[in-house]
Amino acid sequence: MEAAWREGNSSVASFMLQKITDNAQHLTHLAPSDVKIGDLKRSILRSLSRAYFTSSSHDPENLSRAEVALQELITSVDDSADKASSEYQQLRWMRLAILKRRKARDPELLHAFKSIIDHMQLSETNVTEATADVVAAFDSLPEADVELSKVSAAACITLLWQCGDRLYNAKKWNDAAEWFRIGIHPALKGMGPSTGSKCMRKAALCHVQQREYAMAASDIRHCASNEAATCYVTLLIAVYQGLEDEAIKAARDMGQAANFDRNMLLLATQLAHESNMKALLLSVLDTLLQAVNVREGDTITEAMVLIRCSIRLLLKLLAEPAANKPILIKTLVEHFSTANSLVQQALSVQKASLVVKDISWLWRTAYNTAVQGCSEWDNSETALTDLFQVATELLTVYCDTVLVDVDADVYLHLINASFSAITGRVFHTRQVIGQNGSIEESHLRTLTSDIEVCRKKILAITEKALRNDEDVTRVQSYAHVLRVFEIEMACRLGNWIAVTDIVTETDALAVETFEAIADILWEEKSCPVDILFTALEALLHASLDHQALAVNRFSRWLRAMCTILLSRNTPADRVKALKYVEQASTVMDGSADDPDDDELFYPMDERQWLLGTAYNTGVECLHASLLDEAKRWFETSTVICKFVPEGRKRSEQISETYTHLLARYRG
Repeated sequence: MEAAWREGNSSVASFMLQKITDNAQHLTHLAPSDVKIGDLKRSILRSLSRAYFTSSSHDPENLSRAEVALQELITSVDDSADKASSEYQQLRWMRLAILKRRKARDPELLHAFKSIIDHMQLSETNVTEATADVVAAFDSLPEADVELSKVSAAACITLLWQCGDRLYNAKKWNDAAEWFRIGIHPALKGMGPSTGSKCMRKAALCHVQQREYAMAASDIRHCASNEAATCYVTLLIAVYQGLEDEAIKAARDMGQAANFDRNMLLLATQLAHESNMKALLLSVLDTLLQAVNVREGDTITEAMVLIRCSIRLLLKLLAEPAANKPILIKTLVEHFSTANSLVQQALSVQKASLVVKDISWLWRTAYNTAVQGCSEWDNSETALTDLFQVATELLTVYCDTVLVDVDADVYLHLINASFSAITGRVFHTRQVIGQNGSIEESHLRTLTSDIEVCRKKILAITEKALRNDEDVTRVQSYAHVLRVFEIEMACRLGNWIAVTDIVTETDALAVETFEAIADILWEEKSCPVDILFTALEALLHASLDHQALAVNRFSRWLRAMCTILLSRNTPADRVKALKYVEQASTVMDGSADDPDDDELFYPMDERQWLLGTAYNTGVECLHASLLDEAKRWFETSTVICKFVPEGRKRSEQISETYTHLLARYRG
């Protein structure tokens, strides 16, 4: 009052004096205990602020005075117990009017609006009326072709969200959804499409809480599909609707979104687990795994946890009766390959030692799964080969990384996995050639090189780590089989020099290996006779040295060798053939007498062939005046007569014929 009087504002001073007098008269009727200084102060401040505000149209400086008085009054109001009374709300509205009159900035206006909204008494009636008013206001805007400014639109959006959030927290989800849905009105498009998407996501979440999933799905379709938050809400709705395929698609889209946050996928992981959607959980884990990059600083341990969870899930899905095995097997192999790639990345940045236990788990699981798949998975040869190859590479890293001594069993598993992987590749190559008639030469050369590397690796491990004789014997048999594979690939490539080199390495090869090599060369029409003979000769020598070849098979290969030697028809070849025939008579002498014993009985047709061949060769030598050689052939034929029916009679006939022919050629 005094300030107004000094400034010559008599009307304001008179008004304030009247108010003070009225308050004084009112206080005289109250008991001293009922008089509170705070109430008097608020009354005076209220009157001052109103007076200054009213007179500010004549004196603009009074507007600042009104704001100061009102601010002090509101501060005392906020400290009182009844801060939401209608009288106090009027004061807040007055502050908003003062701010608008002095054209305050947006933050101050928003703060004033927030204070009003925070102290509103919401009810069904006024919420419905407010919603209707806002809707009506927005409906009138398009008709007037008006677009709110960015500041005004931001203020409206803020109010909408605050009202919606308040209703959402009060579990009035349908009302909250209506407030949020207003945010996509054309009048607010100045805020950009992201704001509208956020409003509709909030509305969709309200319907999810109300279990109105169809309406939630309708709302979420109004949102930008390339936003991670939209994908997450879509996933949430699909899960509650039981639509696993749609949920999987949303999870994958989430990983491709620009504002992707791994925390969203972690929430999706929990949601999929609680919903028992294994396929969705697998998809979410895969998306998480794709976001991991060991080279860029992500922890390898985190990546290993994800890949192990994914592999466990796949194995559980494979064990289900109605599992789609071809798809799951393919996915499983891809995950093991991904795990192997992660291990190689960790190895390249020298972090493999941090996950040795994970590598151990991975190679054991890959190996055991492949072994089990050999008996349970149909038409999955390629997948099994890939699994064994992954197990081989993981085992190699494990043996090179582990700080303690590696058990011999681990090395045995490495040998088994290596051999199984290369064997699978050979079988696949045969299958492709059988179907297409041919295969690329580069593939054969690569496979040949890999077979040789595998054989040398197996032998090196055997020499380094294996001490058990039984294990060594088994591993040597692997090496023999790999030799056969090398022969097969060399034949397909026409590399006969390599074939000769392999065949001549006789010391470490078993009889069965030579026989397999001979079978391959015998079937190969383009194989040179010299190379075939070398293989057959090595086979017979090995069988005679080790007495390991069955008599019936020995007779077959001996006949082939003698045929080759006699077809050359050189003195040296005939002498060599004669030695083999003599060796055959020795074998026949020690063979079984029972024709039913296929393994030990020298076949009768082979005996007859030997007898006829020895006799005819002797006759040819006599015609060629090779008397000494002819004599040896005839003598051998008479020896063979002991092992054929009516042998004595035939022996006498051969002797008579030989004597007669010898006399004629000498005469």
